Amino acid sequence: MLCRLAPVLLAVIALANGETWTGKVVGIQDGDTITILRVGKPVRVRLDGVDCPELGQPFGGRARERVSALTFGRMVVVREGVGAAGRDRYGRVLAQVILADGRNLNRLLVAEGWAWWYRHYAPRDAVLAGLEERARELRLGLWADEEPEPPWLWRGQRRKRVVVEPVGRLE
Repeated sequence: MLCRLAPVLLAVIALANGETWTGKVVGIQDGDTITILRVGKPVRVRLDGVDCPELGQPFGGRARERVSALTFGRMVVVREGVGAAGRDRYGRVLAQVILADGRNLNRLLVAEGWAWWYRHYAPRDAVLAGLEERARELRLGLWADEEPEPPWLWRGQRRKRVVVEPVGRLE
């Protein structure tokens, strides 16, 4: 019986742990989305458990610049499916990104105040919670702002502002 279950158990463990691979960062879309070459093919990676300000928001450009300075043109390790499994609704791989010096990019961005802990998608991540709390206390990065607006609220406001104009008159 155990022999028949072994392959199933190994598959479950592999899915729970996610896949780990190495690639070169070739594009920075914003603070929490980068493009990494994996075996010569570009893969869009969304940093799991964090949400950086959007480019139209205060600190959005600075968050993107920080990610670029840390990763662009460099090799990184990608750990897929840690925290949230698979892909997001845009098809991006959800992952932790590990820099060449061993630091976790996701955690580093929160620790330096360039990203929020994305509670909705990583509700049990005590490490990110603690890093955000410390960054807030020290008023690092976006926490220097008196009332920083979380990107998920900012995106929601932008969607509400879309007004559809009539194309022609009805007669």
